[in-house]
Amino acid sequence: MNDKGQPSRYLQPDWPAPANVHAVSTCRYLGGSELEKGLAGFNLALHVGDDPARVLRHRLQLQQDLGLERPPFWINQTHSTDLLKLPAPAGLYDCDGSTTQTKNWPCVVMTADCLPVLLCDVGGTQVAAVHAGWQGLANGIVGKAVAQFDEPSQVMAWLGPAIGPKAFEVGVDVLRAFGVDPLATSTEFKPMNGHPKKWLGNLYAIARAQLNQLGVTQIYGGQYCTVSDPQHFYSHRRDSASGRMASVIWLD
Repeated sequence: MNDKGQPSRYLQPDWPAPANVHAVSTCRYLGGSELEKGLAGFNLALHVGDDPARVLRHRLQLQQDLGLERPPFWINQTHSTDLLKLPAPAGLYDCDGSTTQTKNWPCVVMTADCLPVLLCDVGGTQVAAVHAGWQGLANGIVGKAVAQFDEPSQVMAWLGPAIGPKAFEVGVDVLRAFGVDPLATSTEFKPMNGHPKKWLGNLYAIARAQLNQLGVTQIYGGQYCTVSDPQHFYSHRRDSASGRMASVIWLD
């Protein structure tokens, strides 16, 4: 599946990134004989109860398919706002994104409803991958990532597969985390009919608004819903035992 909906193991961002910037987001890629629940498919996470040998085979397949000189720099995501600058010594770092100006150091984040945000500058000198769940968005991870670049107006962003605005049910605690008055009209949060204490949140709209406020106007993607498309995407909210997709960006 690419941005135009064609079947593939990889989703190719439809954005005018420089020729030396490369990016993909993996799909679940279910075969006809596989179940449509749980860990079936192209899972890339070691922390979700899958067979580690299977996951490592998938990670090697990813590296080979993308022709990467070195594997993506996998991180331990904790819903923080911490970012890692690459190159870095080998290890598993607790953070929720990475950035680099060095060729052949792939930045990667894993998601299964949270929003992956891929960033690059128009000159093709720097890239970043960000894991932006609602907690990260509320605490400013997008702003921290954009601040790693010299000029926000020269940054472009691609919003990868995440839970869509018709599926992301939230309570008042999430609204308050964003400073939204539950009684006020909001573009990012819509009251749910028949559920007075529930709202539908729009991660894409939140990210776009934050990027615009930071001076980033070249924003692409954001038309997916992980929950409603089990054939192509994992979703932790849909399947509690869920795999993870990976969103990767690198310079050559």
